Amino acid sequence: MFPRWGGIFDPDGLKLQVDRLTNLSTRPGFWDEREKAEKLMRERAKAEATLNSFRKVESNINELDELLTMAADEADQDMIDEVVAQLPELTAQVRELELKRMLSDDDDHDAVLSINSGAGGTDAEDWAQLLKRMYTRWCDRKGLKYSVMSETATEYGLSSCDLLVKGQYAYGFLRAESGVHRLIRISKFSGRRETSFAGVTVTPNLDDVTEDSIVLKDEELEITVMRSGGAGGQHVNRTESAVRIKHIPTGIAVRCDQERSQHQNKDLAKQRLKGLLFEKERREAEAAFEDAFLSDQGEISFGSQARTYTLQPYTMVKDERTEHKVGNANGVLDGDIDSFIETYLMYAADKKKELEGENKN
Repeated sequence: MFPRWGGIFDPDGLKLQVDRLTNLSTRPGFWDEREKAEKLMRERAKAEATLNSFRKVESNINELDELLTMAADEADQDMIDEVVAQLPELTAQVRELELKRMLSDDDDHDAVLSINSGAGGTDAEDWAQLLKRMYTRWCDRKGLKYSVMSETATEYGLSSCDLLVKGQYAYGFLRAESGVHRLIRISKFSGRRETSFAGVTVTPNLDDVTEDSIVLKDEELEITVMRSGGAGGQHVNRTESAVRIKHIPTGIAVRCDQERSQHQNKDLAKQRLKGLLFEKERREAEAAFEDAFLSDQGEISFGSQARTYTLQPYTMVKDERTEHKVGNANGVLDGDIDSFIETYLMYAADKKKELEGENKN
């Protein structure tokens, strides 16, 4: 039988929580306070998703255990090989459950992932496009939904791109990607070995929560309206619907032009700004915040990279923070970044414990 994992998950408690919230949702007047009701339904969905994931792993382990027992009794090597072949996938499922256990409620938000080309000219713009492809393929692997909030394309790739990634703990996992990403390769433009950079910033999407600790004061905001970029011809946006908001005390600035309405873009920009300030507070609490990644003045270049992708003269992807390395660079660029995310989250958890220990002393 499957061993009880009380120290990691409490399936019986999760089942009780799902049942309790389900019963609450059927009571008369439940939807009278819509914001409160939606929050409770999100809690129910979260508990149910965690319970279902646990039950799935439990079922898979029991099934493999039965197959292995049968194979041993019958000395069936082919069946044993079949069980062994399924172990890596099962191990990954267990590891993901363990990682979710490490994440907090603050991590359980949708994520806004921003990519900005840095030093490297045309190669950097192409690199930003490759990073977008890497992250969207990772989302596809994880079953997360994503959409483009805003994007500035160039002849050679991307100058900037904001992706909204939706799904349980999307922010908690993707925050491991924040930082400068460096690419070393033979340039398809110059034919020489070139180094290019792109900055990645991940913040929570606070659309569905009230974050009392984040207060935007009108006198601290510098708001600019401008004309949105368009496809050209009859589709050019002739109204000043794009909005840029700068938070004067921190220098953090955001731009939003995804909606046709200036009012909607202003609300979305404020939402985005709150997410950036939320991330700033979190990183400061971890003593790991680097505001260069968030402000207008941030330099995306040498000496500040979080990860290096080397395609020439050898292939290697190395996280400069955790020292984690993967030789299959093409696999990483195709969206296989789970090992980097997992290693970073473990690293961040250890650093947090060290910091808490130092503060106690």
